[in-house]
Amino acid sequence: MTRPVCLVTGVGPENGTGAEIARRFADGGYSVAMLARDAERLARLEDAYENATAFPCDVGDLDALTDTIGRVRTDLGAPSIFVHNAPRATRGPILEQNPADLEANFRVNTTALFVLARELIPAMLEAGKGAIMVTGNTSATRGKAYWGFFASTKAAQRILSESLAREFGPQGIHVAYFIIDAMIDTPRTRPMLAPDKPDEFFAKPTAIAEEIYRVAHQDRSAWSFQVEMRPYCEQW
Repeated sequence: MTRPVCLVTGVGPENGTGAEIARRFADGGYSVAMLARDAERLARLEDAYENATAFPCDVGDLDALTDTIGRVRTDLGAPSIFVHNAPRATRGPILEQNPADLEANFRVNTTALFVLARELIPAMLEAGKGAIMVTGNTSATRGKAYWGFFASTKAAQRILSESLAREFGPQGIHVAYFIIDAMIDTPRTRPMLAPDKPDEFFAKPTAIAEEIYRVAHQDRSAWSFQVEMRPYCEQW
């Protein structure tokens, strides 16, 4: 049998969130298209994972993203699931920020989601089923000092996801938005931002990937849209 196809954006370093999402879907029987900017890192993951293929791409380059989606369809087939995990964030005082960064954040976080949906939903509609999983965080629900350029584009991403869910859910396409209210234990975030914190302070990428996989396969009589995840000890 031909394996179903899952496309994942933002596949970063091994043991990071995107890489673990790709690994979980590959282990679950999918041919996985891994999209990220770093071609060398993707090549290493392609060697490490069975049934996962590297497609180097900057999702902020919308023409390149469209072309890459076409290559995925040609090489692997039409994805029945896609996970938009690629983020772009800039931080700093609002009055010192460059408007170009706001637009670049929006392009990766939100416009790329639209391009993915535009390119991949038609085949899902033809099949009568599909799933769109989008990873977000607490910034999608509130503004915060020095994070305005990130939060505003993640909020837009959440609203676009909800619009997709309301329009295409009745046609068999499950859209879910994941608010990760935690610092994720990745090879970059832990040593840079919280090197002295205990293990229970962090959300595990493997656990996040497992929840995304589970939600993508929910029975259609009980679909989730907004899914919040946080460590058990997180104050909220």
